Amino acid sequence: MASTHPDLNDIRHNDWVEQYLPASWRPYARLCRLDRPVGTWLTLLPCIAALIQAQYGLPTLLRLVVFCLGALLMRSVGCTVNDICDRNFDKHVERTRFRPLTSGQITLKQAILFLVAQLAMAALLLFFINSYSRWLAVALVPLVFIYPLCKRFTYWPQLVLGIAFNWGMLMAWSDTTNSVPLAAVLMWMGAVTWQIGYDTIYAYTDMKDDEQLGLRSTALRFRDQGLAWLIGFYAATVVLWTVPGFLLGFGWLYYVFMLAIALHFYWQLATFDIQNPGRSFALFRANIWTGCLLVAGSLGGTLL
Repeated sequence: MASTHPDLNDIRHNDWVEQYLPASWRPYARLCRLDRPVGTWLTLLPCIAALIQAQYGLPTLLRLVVFCLGALLMRSVGCTVNDICDRNFDKHVERTRFRPLTSGQITLKQAILFLVAQLAMAALLLFFINSYSRWLAVALVPLVFIYPLCKRFTYWPQLVLGIAFNWGMLMAWSDTTNSVPLAAVLMWMGAVTWQIGYDTIYAYTDMKDDEQLGLRSTALRFRDQGLAWLIGFYAATVVLWTVPGFLLGFGWLYYVFMLAIALHFYWQLATFDIQNPGRSFALFRANIWTGCLLVAGSLGGTLL
């Protein structure tokens, strides 16, 4: 009888990386997750929403390009740092066992040199943002390096990840208006609680492996109480994204999309199953729609 156990390996062979990139490039593309763009979208979409809100309309093309590249590069940097730090753990985790560094496709020295090149490319973007935003960008770097270590000593690595992943929202405001008002901070806090929620769902995929390895996560902190915690984080997200709409004077369409986000969260919570890692993986990816709804709501609330 065929096994019904889902394949949680996060690398798909015979994909575009395998088909179109030179063999020597493939491990680096997978190291920085170019083949798995979900994390990039989850970083970028809230940032685009913040650019729209700060501009009160469509951002300039240059600013949009700079922040898109920034999201791509810093997410890639975060992935490389994570794999360097976790190279001795990943081989024991079903989802990560075939990643390039832990499987020996590249060496630690090669990964570090690649990381330096990524940081250098990200640093070039500093020339295209204002001084306020540059300082915020510099403040982000330690968080990117601290996050992979958090799972060794705290059950809340998802909090650190949420702070770092959504930092671009604050920079979108600082670069557009040279200020970070209360409404922007509340929106960012909402993105942090949103990320704690969806990354907790993701963490349930690895919970058994993490427990055996002595690693920590919010999934291991919440265990069977996960649904109650997720309700709290998603409810906080809706509130923290709705209140700034009033503070910024957004139009009625923004609140329609907030309702749509609330319904999407309800669907996630209704279908969430702690005992089903495959479903947790799918629900994590479904949060791209949350980001899309936030962008659409920001456009509707500011342009109409």
